[in-house]
Amino acid sequence: MSFADRYQRLRELKDLESALQINQQAVDLTPENHPDRARRLQGLALCFRLRYQRLGEPKDLEGALKNNQQAVDLTPVNHADRASQLRGLAMSFTAQYKTSGNLKDLDAALENNKQAMDVTPVDHPSRASQLRDLAMSFEDRYKRSGDLKDLEAALQNNQQAVDLTPAHSPDKAARLQNLAISFTDRYQRLGELKDLEAALQNEQQAVDLTPADHPQRAGRLKNLALSLGHRYQRLGELTDLEAALQNEQQAADLTPADHPDRAGRLQNLAVSFSHRYQRLGKLEDLEAALQGEKEAMDLTPADHPNRAHLLQNLAVSFSHRYKRLGKLEDLEATLQNMQQAIDLTPEDHPDKASQLQVLAVALTDRYQRLGQSNDLDVALQKDQEVVDLTPVNHPDRASRLQNLSVSLCDRYTRYGELKDLEAGLQRDQEAVALTPEDHPNRAGRLHSLAVCFRLRYQRLGELEDLEAALQNMQRAMDFTPDNHPDKGRHLHGLSISITLRYLRLGQPIDLEAALKAVQEAVDLTPENHLDRPSRLQMLGMSFGNRYKRFGEVKDLEAALQNMQEAVDLTPHDHTDKAGWLHNLADSFKDRYRRFGELKDLEAALQRDQESVDLTPENHSNRAGHLQSLAMSFTERYQRLGELKDLDASLQVGQDSVDVTPADDPEKASRLQSLAKSFMHRYERLGELKDLEAALQTIQQSVYLTPVDHPERASRLHDLALPFAARYRRLGALADLQSALQSRQQAVDLIQKDHPDRATQLQGLAMSYRDRYQRLGEMKDMEASLQRNRESVDLTPINHHQRAGRLNNLAASLADRFRKLGQIEDLEAALQNEQQAVDLTPPTDPKRAYRLQNLAVSFGDRWERLGETHDLETVVQKFEEAIQLTPADHPDRPSRLQGLAFFCVDQFKKFKKPEDLKRVHSLYSDSFETQVTSDPEQSWKAALRWASFSEEFQPQYCSSAYSAAFNLLPELLWIGHTIPVRQDAIRRLDIGKRASVATRSSLKLSDPISAVQFFEQGLATTFQQMLQLRPDLDKLLPEYAVKLQKLSNELYSGITDNPSKVARERTDLLRDIRKQPGLEHFLLPRPYSVLCHASQGGPVVILNSHEDGCDGIIIRNPKSDPVHVALPTVTPDLLKFHQNALKVLLRHCNVRTRGESASSRMFGHREGFKSRTIEEHFTDFLTWLWKNIAEPVYSVLASYDIHEGRLWWLPSGLFTGLPLHACPPTDQFIHSYTATLGSLLEAQAKKPLNTYKAGVVGVTYTDLQRANYLKGVEQEVQNICSVINDLNLECFEGKQATPAAVQNLLQNCSWVHLACHGTQDLMEPTKSRLLLYDGVLELETILHMPLSSAEFVFLAACQTAMGDANLANESFHLGGGFIAAGFRSAIGTLWSMNDQDGPLVAETVYSHLFRDGRQPQASDAAEALQLAVNKLKAQKVPHERWIPFIHMGV
Repeated sequence: MSFADRYQRLRELKDLESALQINQQAVDLTPENHPDRARRLQGLALCFRLRYQRLGEPKDLEGALKNNQQAVDLTPVNHADRASQLRGLAMSFTAQYKTSGNLKDLDAALENNKQAMDVTPVDHPSRASQLRDLAMSFEDRYKRSGDLKDLEAALQNNQQAVDLTPAHSPDKAARLQNLAISFTDRYQRLGELKDLEAALQNEQQAVDLTPADHPQRAGRLKNLALSLGHRYQRLGELTDLEAALQNEQQAADLTPADHPDRAGRLQNLAVSFSHRYQRLGKLEDLEAALQGEKEAMDLTPADHPNRAHLLQNLAVSFSHRYKRLGKLEDLEATLQNMQQAIDLTPEDHPDKASQLQVLAVALTDRYQRLGQSNDLDVALQKDQEVVDLTPVNHPDRASRLQNLSVSLCDRYTRYGELKDLEAGLQRDQEAVALTPEDHPNRAGRLHSLAVCFRLRYQRLGELEDLEAALQNMQRAMDFTPDNHPDKGRHLHGLSISITLRYLRLGQPIDLEAALKAVQEAVDLTPENHLDRPSRLQMLGMSFGNRYKRFGEVKDLEAALQNMQEAVDLTPHDHTDKAGWLHNLADSFKDRYRRFGELKDLEAALQRDQESVDLTPENHSNRAGHLQSLAMSFTERYQRLGELKDLDASLQVGQDSVDVTPADDPEKASRLQSLAKSFMHRYERLGELKDLEAALQTIQQSVYLTPVDHPERASRLHDLALPFAARYRRLGALADLQSALQSRQQAVDLIQKDHPDRATQLQGLAMSYRDRYQRLGEMKDMEASLQRNRESVDLTPINHHQRAGRLNNLAASLADRFRKLGQIEDLEAALQNEQQAVDLTPPTDPKRAYRLQNLAVSFGDRWERLGETHDLETVVQKFEEAIQLTPADHPDRPSRLQGLAFFCVDQFKKFKKPEDLKRVHSLYSDSFETQVTSDPEQSWKAALRWASFSEEFQPQYCSSAYSAAFNLLPELLWIGHTIPVRQDAIRRLDIGKRASVATRSSLKLSDPISAVQFFEQGLATTFQQMLQLRPDLDKLLPEYAVKLQKLSNELYSGITDNPSKVARERTDLLRDIRKQPGLEHFLLPRPYSVLCHASQGGPVVILNSHEDGCDGIIIRNPKSDPVHVALPTVTPDLLKFHQNALKVLLRHCNVRTRGESASSRMFGHREGFKSRTIEEHFTDFLTWLWKNIAEPVYSVLASYDIHEGRLWWLPSGLFTGLPLHACPPTDQFIHSYTATLGSLLEAQAKKPLNTYKAGVVGVTYTDLQRANYLKGVEQEVQNICSVINDLNLECFEGKQATPAAVQNLLQNCSWVHLACHGTQDLMEPTKSRLLLYDGVLELETILHMPLSSAEFVFLAACQTAMGDANLANESFHLGGGFIAAGFRSAIGTLWSMNDQDGPLVAETVYSHLFRDGRQPQASDAAEALQLAVNKLKAQKVPHERWIPFIHMGV
């Protein structure tokens, strides 16, 4: 045996060195032309090649090529050794190709092998060997180019080589092995299982033919193991994997430590350990793989041609460990080893593409971990390079296209560019198209394609994309055997797509299918498998979805358990940890919402915070985790009411929106969450800007949501919320319609059996009920009832929201009962309310509320049927509700009052004294605190109490009315909008109630209470109708802000801790009332304060009531009020005379200033046949005198009051009557006041030491001379002639613009306005002065700083006109100017005659500025009386002198 043969048998390097030395000496001793020189050169070349293969030294390969080439060149074409020499040269070219990757080396090898075949006879004993060598060259070229014909040629030549080799030949095993390799390659290309089985059969034969101690046995065991590994990957049979491992272990054991192939065999063994790790998830297998790869690396010289391949495999194992343990150092080791492999590999080497592919995957992993966009960009670049390097028909092109798709989809996820997703989908489709139907990798590629379709569905919402995703994932499932290691992955993917379809269409069958699929996936996944956490996560989400659909607590617990296990299995710094924590937080929030345990909410918030902390700043998932954290802060705010949580929610939510690109498909979701936070802050603080921000934000969200997007319905539902809130705030019907429209669209978009449909229907029912309560239309009530019924029908029996929906259904049924009186509606309402109570746990704070509703319905049945047991049940249910209600809870008063109401019925039925006593006790207890969640219901309850007391307990009547009127500041809370407050005034008929309380108090001989109730009703109404908020303006800013916050939170019902809010508000009011001048803040002024309104002279209050009319005189600040009976005055008579006055004015042709005629119309209608208008005026004034003024004057005379100032304070039907014109007109100097409080304010304001006068004269309002007033010019001249020019500012004609007049009002203390004016009876603040090129509304004047205002003369029309139909009060421009800050005003009850203006103005100002004195506002009433007397002296008609009145001091 030669040294070379012994080396090839025993692999001892010293034998190879001896062989090389001997062969070199032989060549050196052989002359150039010696016939044996070629054979000796060939022997030397073989030794160089073997040493190169062992040590990897490039110089040895060069020596081999050089000597082989010389041997060929020295051998004639027809020489017997020519074929042998050509084969040797081909082998050296092949070795160089595998090092350099240069295609010309491969072509040279193939060409030399072909030439060797051509010169070899068919029956030559070496032909089989040459066929084998030629097959290897074709195999190499196939692997380079992917041309299938090269593979077929390789297989054909290998088959011929086997066929030519006798069964007993020692070469049979080697040739069977080569044939097996070709079958394996074709299997990997075409995926046909028969090729794999053929490969295995040939490899098994090769092993069987190889003796146990044969040096090639280890290599053949290795190849057999590789094929077993392929079959395992195809069929998933664990036995194949175990057999592969066993054969590879034997191969490694048979290979000496210093054998050149040991590194490769250790590497193969490591790969099988890696496969078993991926199947069973045992970390020891992964560690064994890494250990084997490291040993292989240690055995391989730094410059060895196989080192790059070993580095690549080592990198893959580090990647596996990174994905298992999440340690960043493993990921960095992956990248480092992969980069070294690439650096060692020439640019045109066939392995370059696969190395770049592994590098790209690692870069993608690092991107997903750290979120650095550079990694994503480089990964995508490398994946693209890989594809570009891969020929179209290359067997690996499909897998490389698939990897490129993954990177494109990652970039899509990062930046949201749809073109990336489309490109990724296209690459996946190409990969699938390149993969034969039965190829082992087809399932994986179908899976990847399904993911792309799923992503596009999530972006565009197209249902066909979701169906394509499902179809491809199902096909991937169908291609995968049940025990295949990828089965779990495909089941997991299938579950995700089915879940999306369930969320879109709401089909319960999809919900169950998704849960079943992911449960199977988990069951197939070993305990410590790297994919187990993600599958447990999906299983948890599926249980969570089923819980949300059916409300089963066991599903909620299963969701939490699986998600917690997923988190526990995932290392802290693992890339998926943040996502798992995010999902776990959602489940904790679900359990918190079900049971209300604060610990669950805290756990959710903690997990959300950890999730955010683990997510890098620029990571694509950060926005979603911020969104979830914001929602947790919102939940805690709703529970604890801490404003800091609400602020955190808004800040984090805004961050979530800000870091989300504009075209990101999740932008709409984040805007939706942010809108909810704005809504919460609006409900807490009442700031309209937050409501508008909520509306604007959710509108953006809806705008960004495609019409057929599955989330569009929920966003339309949320869009309705700010519209509904703005409707409640501002009362605009358009907002209510918008809310209803949005909710209707939401319902229309959602499938009939979708789990969210019940919620959408519930919201729609609320909007219909709101509109019914606003407009009273029966169709809205029916619509509300129908939607509530559908909502309940769609809600499972044990669903946690069923009780609330039953309660809403009962409310709609009760509405219809109260409208139509059908007893079956009441019975249905009772049944639903009883179910709602039964479904509500005793500890649930909503139980008391539902018991209260149930009690009210029993009360309705009692009132309808009169059954005593219903009355007893009402009392019982109210008592249960009260027992569950904390003493300081804002809902407690309404429950006490409800019980009191039915105790009244008990008393009336059974006449038991204890019931009478209990009525007083319950009502009294309910009003001990001023804090109530429903002031309107408490107002009504107090009035019922007062009515009952007047009949049965008159001693408590005053207490009852006090309780009612003390609620007015809450009923008309200054935080509500003006329309809401004005609507409350009309709806609650506060003026009438004040009249009733006043009359009742007088009947009980309590005139002091009568004055207080009268003023409370009148003053409150006056302030609200003029949009006044003087009390709030007097507060320190910090007090004002805090009070507004607490009140809005309490009255909006948004707090979960109303008792705490109520206590805080009560404590705050107590502190406010300690401040000087604020002792009665939000409290009624007592008589001891009100009486000071009479400091300038008596004040006469006139009160009209259906049972009779009364006067009350406050003589002076030290006297008690005096009741003046007006027995001859009735409401009907007052209405008659009001109408008579209107008829008189119409016949006098009184219209507006400048249009009133000096002549009268004489007719024969309405009693004017035989009497003149003057006679009718005389009759009218005589009736006023005899029935109203004379009784008042008589009482005054009894107190020796015969002259001086006298103020009239009319209300109700007394409004607008010219009481000052009753003869004798000169006995008193008459004035009017809207309220006692407004007169007190005017009196309290100190007169100025200096004055500045301003005169406005508007002859016409535009260039067309519209609204022409002829007398204005003379009127202005007369005033200017009286007032010192140095202190006078005058605007006439075009100068008198709204802006100029506003400036004048702020700068002047004495103001005369000669212009047109109109009064808006429905919206007094819209009453206006008509100026040049514009108007000046009272609302604007009321908000102007008029600190120097003293006196205003409103020489316009309708400036002091009242209206008895407007909340039974008198509101007018004159009263508005007093409210704005003027101490004194002159106005008109109806339109003045234009020609009277100059005379009246000159007389008034001549008296005020007489003898050059400083004018006094308190002289204005006397000045007006002088002017009116001049008109009367001129014998002007009544309608010209009567309208002038004075208001204020």
